[in-house]
Amino acid sequence: MKVFLSHLGTDKDLVQKISDELKKWGMELWDDTYEIYPGDNWAQVTSQALEESQAMIVLLTPESLESKWIMWDIEFALVNVSYKHRLIPVLIGDPDRFKEKIPAVFRYLKVINLPDNGKNDENIRQIAEAIKQAA
Repeated sequence: MKVFLSHLGTDKDLVQKISDELKKWGMELWDDTYEIYPGDNWAQVTSQALEESQAMIVLLTPESLESKWIMWDIEFALVNVSYKHRLIPVLIGDPDRFKEKIPAVFRYLKVINLPDNGKNDENIRQIAEAIKQAA
């Protein structure tokens, strides 16, 4: 299964941990950090990846919830039938810090919380398990 990872560039260490875990579970991760090259049409490459992916993980922080690109990814996943039950929001850090910014629709989705910013491998495994269960 191809999984689209929506995140800010500041989350590189966590993105690597998630990528490593998904690969162990036989999944392929699309991450713009490694998939977009100088000279590429960013919007075109990203749109193609969104169309080809079957699931999305979105890393949510106070900063990412203010990003128009993260919001665009979330909106795409919410209206695209191929992502049905396969949008996995991951709250990074203490959710009480930014509870009021979290979109209301996430109340109806399986949300994973990484209170330790991904330092606990068990929490990272929950992401892969959530995708496998939705497959």
